[in-house]
Amino acid sequence: MLEEQLKEYISQHKQLMTDLRSVRDLGLPQCYISAGYIRNYVWDLLHGFEGTDRHTDIDVVYFDPEDVSVERDIRLEELLRTTTANPKWSVKNQARMHVKNGDEPYNSTQAALTYWPETATAVGARLNFEEELELCCPYGLEDLFALRVRRSPNFHKPSYYLERVAKKQWKDQWPQLTISDD
Repeated sequence: MLEEQLKEYISQHKQLMTDLRSVRDLGLPQCYISAGYIRNYVWDLLHGFEGTDRHTDIDVVYFDPEDVSVERDIRLEELLRTTTANPKWSVKNQARMHVKNGDEPYNSTQAALTYWPETATAVGARLNFEEELELCCPYGLEDLFALRVRRSPNFHKPSYYLERVAKKQWKDQWPQLTISDD
């Protein structure tokens, strides 16, 4: 039920749908728009804040162990900036991100998302060529829709999680959030 609700929300967001098409057309494996773009949009809707733009960048994640170069991601970001006239793109191949994060190697985009700091952030969406939305939400959507922020079970840096939550000042922007301290 929550997956259908999220798909409905996304389908009503014209710019997000346009961005999903741009990302789809890159042809990257296991590729999603994820994190704050989707999370913040849902929180805005649940707070009744329509027409706001609270995403700081457009996070694109994919999984391709055949080419894990940072240069590829930079080229993809530049391509998206050029084709969309939007400067906010961030593209990351999750096949290499385990090194940066000090984790065991990931075997998919979905596996990588389980290591993200918060469960409500570990959400991705993509559009297939039949114009159908597909979601990647390894922890489900309950926390996102319940306005609950908690550390993901696989994220083993509690102090970083707490610093991140404080720095983001989410409670100031979305006062109905419940933020877990552990």
